[in-house]
Amino acid sequence: MTANFNPVRTPARDPAKGHFATLTFERDVAAPLSVLWQAWTAPAAREAWAAPTPSTVVEFLEADTRVSGREVSLCKVEGQPDIRCECGWLELQPARRSVNYEVVSSEGVTQSAALVTADFSGMEEHSRLVVTVQLSSLAEDMEAGYRQGFGAGLDNLAGVARRTMVLQRLIRAPRSVVWSTWMNPETLPQWWGPDGYSCRTRKIDLRTGGEWVFDMIGPDGTIYPNHHRYIEVRPEERIGYALLWGENGPKHADAWVLLEDQDGATKVTLGMVFSTEAEFQNAKGFGAIELGLQTLGKLERFVTSG
Repeated sequence: MTANFNPVRTPARDPAKGHFATLTFERDVAAPLSVLWQAWTAPAAREAWAAPTPSTVVEFLEADTRVSGREVSLCKVEGQPDIRCECGWLELQPARRSVNYEVVSSEGVTQSAALVTADFSGMEEHSRLVVTVQLSSLAEDMEAGYRQGFGAGLDNLAGVARRTMVLQRLIRAPRSVVWSTWMNPETLPQWWGPDGYSCRTRKIDLRTGGEWVFDMIGPDGTIYPNHHRYIEVRPEERIGYALLWGENGPKHADAWVLLEDQDGATKVTLGMVFSTEAEFQNAKGFGAIELGLQTLGKLERFVTSG
């Protein structure tokens, strides 16, 4: 994946000779296994840890994290040609293993191909990731770039996982019903927010590129301005959006929603990568986990009460 490739230029190599290597990377992460899995697979989280160096910009063109789905991104460094990476997901066993292929090219010429296997393990507050890369360098010897890039990428991943919050709830209703309740401008404000809170909408446009500007009103009347900017809306599957403090205010998190069928019910995952670890700790301190779970509880009551 582009996040783990460092665009280091090395002398051109005879493609007929090639170069093969097996690389292994291990990280212990101070975050629950479920959080690490979401940080590894959710597009919004992957964008947060993608760039291997501060001078590198990674632009995601496609992101579909499911078996047979693919991810396409551009790795940009000033003064150098863009590096294109195509990642195809071959296996996804939640919180256990992912397998993907990866093809890296520049200016239309394939530089390398790799098979990437990630194995996950862990306990409640700590988890472990072991990544094996079976690399075939074609136009160049890419091993040095991969070693540097994957090392930096996994360090970034560990940092992102420490500021990621993941909330889940199984809702006894079909996915289509949950989706239509979430992405309906009439119903979303009716259930959104913790117990005792209400919403006052100022603008609402629930589509890719749209936004929801609203006030959360607490039980004591305190007003909390909010602004959601929708980055991706994939019907009945995934929502990606940015959370801002008030209309066009500073961003404090990138968030996503996943809806998955589970024996006739819907597994809802709400994830958030906070802008800083301090913001994450502050959110935990004022009860964001409990309040978020209350919000998902209100959603369940709303869709099952009718």
